[in-house]
Amino acid sequence: MVDPRRDVDEYLAEAAAQRLTIKYVIETHLHADFVSGHQELAQRTGAEIVFSHRAGAQFPHRAVREGDELRLGPARLRFLETPGHTPEGLSVLVFETADDARPTKVLTGDTLFIGDVGRPDLVGSKGYSAEEMASMLYDSVQGKLMTLPDDVLVYPAHGAGSLCGRNMSKETFSTLGEQRRTNHALRRMSRAAFVEMATRDLPEAPSYFARDVELNRGGAAPIPSEPLPAALPPAEVARRAGTGATILDVRPAAAFAAGHVPGSVNIGLSGQFAPWSGALVPAERPVVVVAEGEDEVREAVLRLARVGIEKVDGYLDGGVRAWERDGRALGSLDAVTVSLLRERLAAEPALQVLDVRRPPEYAEGHVPGAVNVSLDSLAAAAIPLDPGRPTAVVCAGGYRSAAGASLLLRRGFGTVLNVLGGTGAWVAAGYATEPKMP
Repeated sequence: MVDPRRDVDEYLAEAAAQRLTIKYVIETHLHADFVSGHQELAQRTGAEIVFSHRAGAQFPHRAVREGDELRLGPARLRFLETPGHTPEGLSVLVFETADDARPTKVLTGDTLFIGDVGRPDLVGSKGYSAEEMASMLYDSVQGKLMTLPDDVLVYPAHGAGSLCGRNMSKETFSTLGEQRRTNHALRRMSRAAFVEMATRDLPEAPSYFARDVELNRGGAAPIPSEPLPAALPPAEVARRAGTGATILDVRPAAAFAAGHVPGSVNIGLSGQFAPWSGALVPAERPVVVVAEGEDEVREAVLRLARVGIEKVDGYLDGGVRAWERDGRALGSLDAVTVSLLRERLAAEPALQVLDVRRPPEYAEGHVPGAVNVSLDSLAAAAIPLDPGRPTAVVCAGGYRSAAGASLLLRRGFGTVLNVLGGTGAWVAAGYATEPKMP
């Protein structure tokens, strides 16, 4: 197993179905964007955990260096030290037989992605600058990985969606030759040009990344086999909200808009739930889940654990309907199409627009007059808008704006509108943007 996620039952079931034994659990680096299951896999299978000697892992493991090998039947795995995304980064060459002189595959972790390379700025606490890490990454990519033959298959740790890179493809593997031809980060360039490219316009690292690194260094505890927290009546949910618990509504944006527990945060299970929860939900506070059923609660608890959020104390028994039946007021959120937003902007000078995309997205083109505060900063950042004026919240497609709108309501904004379809719908409708988009 290489770079396993925290919930490991799927791996164990697959190994059993294939009549295989998991002998090693290899980590290419200390992951920042998810909590790994290496400790639980080792406990449940007797497998040996493998990390770089530079990782400082705080549990029994095999610490490997450049050129060390493992044998699995006829196959050999050879480790390359490829720092740059992290100081302890590893890549793994796969030789199909003991006699093969050339590898057939390389497992590149977060050093080389399909379409990109790993970002070099996630280890500030380790005493390295982003520029120093990018220089290491240049050596790892150009001095090691790019010396391999074109037909070597490349398998990275992530596809599109992870914040460990910027331009990752949805494809899960490629060949080194194809990457040489198409990956913008692998074109011929000087070290200085590579460093400038790798450090330019990096999005802010989510606050939970540092926490997840340390959980992975120490080894996370196993996830309970039945991750269903306590069923809480509305009065108890209200009491816990009053003492600082986060009320996390995981339903779709439309359901949240129709009626929700006042003060709750909406992060829908249908989207990138785990990373946005990691960025927006304080791990140190208790969490109460609002969902449409117990299966959704279980899924939410599991996906929260993947990013190190473990204090899920309960869920609203009976959901929002139970809250309403108990005689408690529901919050609501208005939604507008882009055509209606355009009409209202022309007719209502007081209407303000908040764009919660990341700054590079905003800079490419946005609704005229929109103010930009990225979603991952919205819970704590100063918002240069008037809470007393109506505010429309927009993102790329509508998922982030629903979360952003819920955060504005928590912060005391009165009339909040979620823009359906987001900037994508605005552009598709042919409406003007600032700056003008091609």
